[in-house]
Amino acid sequence: MDQKILSLAAEKTADKLQEFLQTLREDDLTNLLQNQAVKGKVAGALLRAIFKGVLSGEECKKQLINILCSGRWDQQYVIQLTSMFKDVPLTAEEVEFVVEKALSMFSKMNLQEIPPLVYQLLVLSSKGSRKSVLEGIIAFFSALDKQHNEEQTGDELLDVVTVPSGELRHVEGTIILHIVFAIKLDYELGRELLKHLKAGQQGDSNNNLSPFSIALLLSVTRIQRFQDQVLDLLKTSVVKSFKDLQLLQGSKFLQNLVPHRSYVSTMILEVVKNSVHSWDHVTQGLVELGFILMDSYGPKKVLDGKTIETSPSLSRMPNQHACKLGANILLETFKIHEMIRQEILEQVLNRVVTRASSPISHFLDLLSNIVMYAPLVLQSCSSKVTEAFDYLSFLPLQTVQRLLKAVQPLLKVSMSMRDSLILVLRKAMFANQLDARKSAVAGFLLLLKNFKVLGSLSSSQCSQSLSFSQVHVDVHSHYNSVANETFCLEIMDSLRRCLSQQADVRLMLYEGFYDVLRRNSQLANSIMQTLLSQLKQFYEPKPDLLPPLKLEACILTQGDKISLQEPLDYLLCCIQHCLAWYKNTVIPLQQGEEEEEEEEAFYQALDDILESITNRMIKSELEDFELDKSADFSQSTSIGIKNNICAFLVMGVCEVLIEYNFSISNFSKNKFEDILSLFMCYKKLSDILNEKAGKAKTKMANKTNDSLLSMKFVSSLLTVLFRDSIQSHQESLSVLRSSSEFMRYAVNIALQKVQQLKETGHVSGPDGQNPDKIFQNLCDITRVLLWRYTSIPTSVEESGKKEKGKSISLLCLEGLQKIFSAVQQFYQPKIQQFLRALDVTDKEGEEREDADVSVTQRTAFQIRQFQRSLLNLLSSQEEDFNSKEALLLVTVLTSLSKLLEPSSPQFVQMLSWTSKICKENSREDALFCKSLMNLLFSLHVLYKSPVILLRDLSQDIHGHLGDIDQDVEVEKTNHFAIVNLRTAAPTICLLVLSQAEKVLEEVDWLITKLKGQVSQETVSEEASSQTTLPNQPVEKAIVMQLGTLLTFFHELVQTALPSGSCVDTLLKDLCKMYTTLTALVRYYLQVCQSSGGIPKNMEKLVKLSGSHLTPVCYSFISYVQNKSKSLNYTGEKKEKPATVATAMARVLRETKPIPNLIFAIEQYEKFLIHLSKRSKVNLMQHMKLSTSRDFKIKGNILDMVLREDGEDENEEGTASEHGEQNKEPAKKKRKK
Repeated sequence: MDQKILSLAAEKTADKLQEFLQTLREDDLTNLLQNQAVKGKVAGALLRAIFKGVLSGEECKKQLINILCSGRWDQQYVIQLTSMFKDVPLTAEEVEFVVEKALSMFSKMNLQEIPPLVYQLLVLSSKGSRKSVLEGIIAFFSALDKQHNEEQTGDELLDVVTVPSGELRHVEGTIILHIVFAIKLDYELGRELLKHLKAGQQGDSNNNLSPFSIALLLSVTRIQRFQDQVLDLLKTSVVKSFKDLQLLQGSKFLQNLVPHRSYVSTMILEVVKNSVHSWDHVTQGLVELGFILMDSYGPKKVLDGKTIETSPSLSRMPNQHACKLGANILLETFKIHEMIRQEILEQVLNRVVTRASSPISHFLDLLSNIVMYAPLVLQSCSSKVTEAFDYLSFLPLQTVQRLLKAVQPLLKVSMSMRDSLILVLRKAMFANQLDARKSAVAGFLLLLKNFKVLGSLSSSQCSQSLSFSQVHVDVHSHYNSVANETFCLEIMDSLRRCLSQQADVRLMLYEGFYDVLRRNSQLANSIMQTLLSQLKQFYEPKPDLLPPLKLEACILTQGDKISLQEPLDYLLCCIQHCLAWYKNTVIPLQQGEEEEEEEEAFYQALDDILESITNRMIKSELEDFELDKSADFSQSTSIGIKNNICAFLVMGVCEVLIEYNFSISNFSKNKFEDILSLFMCYKKLSDILNEKAGKAKTKMANKTNDSLLSMKFVSSLLTVLFRDSIQSHQESLSVLRSSSEFMRYAVNIALQKVQQLKETGHVSGPDGQNPDKIFQNLCDITRVLLWRYTSIPTSVEESGKKEKGKSISLLCLEGLQKIFSAVQQFYQPKIQQFLRALDVTDKEGEEREDADVSVTQRTAFQIRQFQRSLLNLLSSQEEDFNSKEALLLVTVLTSLSKLLEPSSPQFVQMLSWTSKICKENSREDALFCKSLMNLLFSLHVLYKSPVILLRDLSQDIHGHLGDIDQDVEVEKTNHFAIVNLRTAAPTICLLVLSQAEKVLEEVDWLITKLKGQVSQETVSEEASSQTTLPNQPVEKAIVMQLGTLLTFFHELVQTALPSGSCVDTLLKDLCKMYTTLTALVRYYLQVCQSSGGIPKNMEKLVKLSGSHLTPVCYSFISYVQNKSKSLNYTGEKKEKPATVATAMARVLRETKPIPNLIFAIEQYEKFLIHLSKRSKVNLMQHMKLSTSRDFKIKGNILDMVLREDGEDENEEGTASEHGEQNKEPAKKKRKK
């Protein structure tokens, strides 16, 4: 039959063919076509032949295709049937029909058969329906991925037969390749893909994006035309996703309405994981995306070129999250794909070297993670690292330190790399730039720390902050240690030369020696001898000479310029710490060795020197140093600068000796008396400097000068001062406890250390870079400060004190506030451990039960202590109220409340307590009020929406400030006692407005989300009736929020607010309110077509806006304008021109938002008219006509004003002509 049709079709006329076809039944033709397609013969030629023989070809063709596509296709013949249609000329409608049929067959086919079918569909898509083909493929594989993940997590099996992960990924990889190949041939397909994925993101960044579609997009980046567009789309999707997450995390209202969904970031990391299955076409796109995210959202440069390091756990900002994601993408890609490693490393190093001026800590962290992952693998890329070393002397010191720390595992396995680094460092040692020399010292110290000499203590005895367990190969270990000794002694020789260089270089050396000693104990003798010989240059050996140190020798005078040459205090500090470490660690292990006596004599000599310095420093008067009260300390004279340097040196030496004597005191009363004498010397100098600074009205450097006391010592000192109750210690401790100044000094130094940690992420002194040791010290300090504050309240302490300055209890509270903030910033994962350490009642036996206590329960216990303190404060009289302490207590409570789980009863308790405090206490202190209200709002938003709270507060503000119409008497409500005449404006007014702004932002976000869903829905009534139902709760919530906000604005707009920021902010927020209302009206314009009406509550909202908001808005505008006019014309002429200019500027600033507000109101009314027409509901009946605002130039008033201006100029003597002639210049002046 088929042959006959083809032969008849070959004839010139179609008469015989038509006769033959009419004798056939419909079924015969259909079966014939299906069989032909199945056998893989040229079905297209047969179809064309049939169409030629049909009288009404188009209709018959349509009917044939209809019959073919509505029949059941056997899964093994689907590919051939689809392939058949590519040879047939089809209309767009017919192509759509065929495509739908082929896509519906996906779920019935074996996985391996889908790629060829996709290929046929892509070929077919050149005829049209590109969008449907892409949408169908993406939707199918996204669903398959989702189901596959659910199966792997143990959920029930669904329709499709479970497939092995590898097979699914290979199939997806093949399909992605097919699509990318098709896009190369047909750019229209690429444009359609981007359009489809962008459209899905209008309302929600997760729509249409799945691991499959992301992998497809990343593969498309290989096509240059689409590269930038795709990467831009992915970048914005990532940031939008993080912003949405941030918004959701901060609002219980949104969490209840929006279901939790997977985020773009997790999808991208899933793509990286999947790419192990030979998805080489994705890797380049991943690398580019990773670097784009890191470049765009890395830390930005801040003042003084410093960037504050924060731990990833607290980086809640979307940008920081995006940067972290970029680093994760690159690290995971580096681990999986060998071929791309060289490129990633090269790009990271390029950025480290070329971007010296901008913060690059994120790239150095990534480099460190890469090296830690596989130091041996990176040996093949060692040339890249060696190349980077050549630039070391040009890089900032901080970058050099972090770069060398990152690559140090490589130095362990690559001798050539180590040698090239040493060459670079030796050159840098004698460079012209000071920074280059400092970099050389930093590099050499790092090498000394990490190349151990045979016989050094193991790293467990001196805990290392970085382990090298990743370096598996360490051949000839004994030889290495011997070679290391020669190597380290060579470096020590190089470093000794630094002791003749500038103070900054020496300082680095002294700060680094202790760490070297701790890691490489065999270098102790070499280091200590170096330090001793250096000290002897400045030490006065005769025991009866005062002072014991040659301070003159520490100062360098070059002409008029005077500078510090030898940081003697740091030298002594280094000796003291090294000596203490040697006594505690090495001597106990050396019992019975021969060298012991010789070494002990050497260390004894150092002890004797320190002892002698102590005794003579105590005997010395300030006059001996030429630093008494009469000395010159001004920064403008060379003698003043010299005296300042000497004073800081003496203070530093006193601090070092205090720590030294405490470490050897063993609670001896005499030693404690020595410590107090040293402190008095320190105190006298400190007072003189402060006094002189006060007179000069400049802050002196001692404000920022770091204390030389170590954090370990500070924690030990505070513990013995406040918590030591051992009987035998009491007598000697009473010496130190008798001086409240010394106790205050100890607490102050603890505060300084914590502040330093907050700003830089580490502290000065030994172990200052070791996070674990810092954490331990923080716990000890916190425990003591907490006990001291809670057991001796400020009120008790202050009633008996007469000295100036903050009380110790207040300092303790300030310390606690800083510590809670620092722990959350740097030690988020250790919060549980930190809170456990604070629990003084802990006994060892209870530890097992103790482990079950949650963070929330522990936090709640601490919160209760501070709540009691605040209540005691608030119960005092207004004049006795200590606002500083109250402010600190609220800050501490705010910090601790962040650790509570929002769903816990403790959180609800905290919220109701805060609310009760605000309702019952009235204080006039604006700062306290602001921080307390901020705490209330921060808790409230995590419990439920704060709109009702805002409404109550607005009524209180209205009651206290009065109405814009002076004849109206406002009924005073008293929801919150904290709102009073002093705090109502601007403090609370600005706070509630900023909260209202956040609520509007959330509502706006929800409306955008709804619009996105509506635009994606199909227009068919069936689809819309099913899809509008789930949106009803969201719509209802939006209307409720806006309704309550409307009443909030209704109150505030009628309030007689003072000129300034309140009026300005209110006008801007009203504008936002109307913009959001307009957005909601436009959403209903979209929905109205399908649902055929608008909900009743929306009608009520429109009615409320017409009766309660718009009229009062116009009254408020008039009130603001009248106020500004009265400001212009009430006696301002007699004031100075500068005052007038300031007042005018303020008026302009306040009246600027008025046109924007009027435009927003009119836009709202315009779209209401459209909605009224479409919904057949007259919404405008509730709207009053807008106020007429024609702009008329009133000639008489203009003349009067210009005449006044002219008279003013005459009075000032600027012109002597008649006032009438002054009109023109005045006009010009106003135009300016």
